[in-house]
Amino acid sequence: MSAIDPLPPLREVIARHGLMAKKALGQNFLLDLNLTGRIARASGPLEGATVVEVGPGPGGLTRALLAGGAGRVIAIERDARCLPALAEIAAAYPGRLEVIEGDALKVDFGTLTGGAPARIVANLPYNVGTNLLTGWLTGEAWPPWYQSLTLMFQKEVAQRIVAPPGSDPYGRLGVLAGWRTTARIMFDVAPSAFVPPPKITSSVVHLVPRAEPLPCAVKMLERVTLAAFGQRRKMIRQSLKGLGRDPMPLIEAAGLDPTERAENLTIDDFCRLARLAAG
Repeated sequence: MSAIDPLPPLREVIARHGLMAKKALGQNFLLDLNLTGRIARASGPLEGATVVEVGPGPGGLTRALLAGGAGRVIAIERDARCLPALAEIAAAYPGRLEVIEGDALKVDFGTLTGGAPARIVANLPYNVGTNLLTGWLTGEAWPPWYQSLTLMFQKEVAQRIVAPPGSDPYGRLGVLAGWRTTARIMFDVAPSAFVPPPKITSSVVHLVPRAEPLPCAVKMLERVTLAAFGQRRKMIRQSLKGLGRDPMPLIEAAGLDPTERAENLTIDDFCRLARLAAG
C-alpha cells in the first residue's frame, strides 16, 4: 500500500507493466510519492481544481494530484505503454481522470477544459519542456486559459526562466516569462529522485500569468529577442540587424544606448523595441 492511496507502489507498477523509461521520449520517472505530493501542493490548493498534466508516465504525480483533492485531471501521454497503468489510477478515482494519448506539442490546450479554469502541473519530458512552455507563454489571447503553471525542468532551464536582466542565464526565455508571468523557483530535485537518475539537478518552477503585461505584439517580441540574443555578445546596433533593417532608428526611438548588449536590456526595453518595430 502506498502512503497516499490504495494503489500499489510505483516500483511495482513499473515492473508489472514493463515501463522502462525511454531516453528518446525524455522520460525520467519520479517514484517518491512524498515528492510528487510536494510538487502537486506547489501549484496551490487542489480541492476541486481542474489540472492538466503532460507526460504522466506511470502516474506518480497524477496520483498525488488526485489524492490531494483535484476534481479533474486531464493527462496527456504519448507513450502507449503507460496507458494501462494510468487506467488503473482512473479506476481508483472514478470520473476524475481523463487520459489523452497523444503528442503534447500537437494538442490544442485551449479546448481541453471546455472553458473551465485550470492549471498546468507537470514533470515535463526534458526534450520538449522548453518548447511547451514557450507555446504557453506566447498565445495570442491573454490572460491565457490556464491560471498557473507548476513545472519541473532541468535546473539550468529553470534558472533561465526566472533570470533577471544582467545575469548570465538571462535570455529569450527569461524575457518571455518575465513579460507575461511572475515566475519563481519553488525547490530543487536531486537526480536520485528519478528512475533512471539524470545527470543533472531539476527544479520546480511556478508561474502565474500577469493580468496586464506591458503592451506588445508577441510575434514581434519573439523576433526582436531572437535577433538580440542570437548574437548576445554583440552590441545591439549590430545584433538587431537580424531584423532585416537598419536598427539605429529603432534604438534611438527607444532611447537605448546602441553599444549596449541584449543581456543588459530590461523587459520594458524589449517591449518598447517590439512596439516600435511593429510600427
